[in-house]
Amino acid sequence: MRDPNITLGPDGVFHLVWTSSWHEPVVGHAKSKDLIHWSEQQSIAPMTNEPNAQNVWAPETFYDADAKQYLLFWATTIPGRFPETDKSGDNGLDHRIYMTTTKDFKSFTPTRLFFNPGFNVIDATIVRDGGRFIMFFKDETKQPVAQKNIHYAVAERATGPFGKVSPSITGKYWAEGPTVIKIGGRWIVYFDRYRDHRYGAVESTDFEHWEDISAQLQFPEGARHGAVIQVKQSVLTKLLKMSKS
Repeated sequence: MRDPNITLGPDGVFHLVWTSSWHEPVVGHAKSKDLIHWSEQQSIAPMTNEPNAQNVWAPETFYDADAKQYLLFWATTIPGRFPETDKSGDNGLDHRIYMTTTKDFKSFTPTRLFFNPGFNVIDATIVRDGGRFIMFFKDETKQPVAQKNIHYAVAERATGPFGKVSPSITGKYWAEGPTVIKIGGRWIVYFDRYRDHRYGAVESTDFEHWEDISAQLQFPEGARHGAVIQVKQSVLTKLLKMSKS
């Protein structure tokens, strides 16, 4: 179980998805009303239409209130699909972001290519900013020149299309697993500085000027690629009580 991501639906149910395997193209899913009691785990196989799919990594969900549906999206390598960047990543992988939609996590629309910025990309996450949608993601390019940094792109709809890729918003280190939250007027992007065995963060008020605030962070030792979410005080109170029992 890697790369956990949680989304709260309009019915008060939290949906958790995660990477379930390095090579088997499946997504893990479970749901909860309080983040304490969970449903039985479910295996979702979104790439059955692509028998050569090598993997399904870092799945995330986003509730599209406009269309009243969940987006489920992830990174997959299909060998030879994008020959201009084939084998540009670790172990010869070359990812793009794919997606499906669902209203109930039982039936799903046909999987389609969601985001192709022209390079190897993983770890996509989406936030809403007023009337637009921002996708943050990792440039997974390793060959011929390693990137391993975080960018974003903007769309008018949650389902895209997403436009021009921003310059890197992270520094001279390898970063992955961005997760984003707005606190007051500040957008904070947390990420796993995995080669440094620590978390990092940058913040901005305008999506143009980014300040590294990694030195201000305190994370549990060993924390890896995860997600930050907002919950009601009542949910947090129960979680804190559970942690002390």
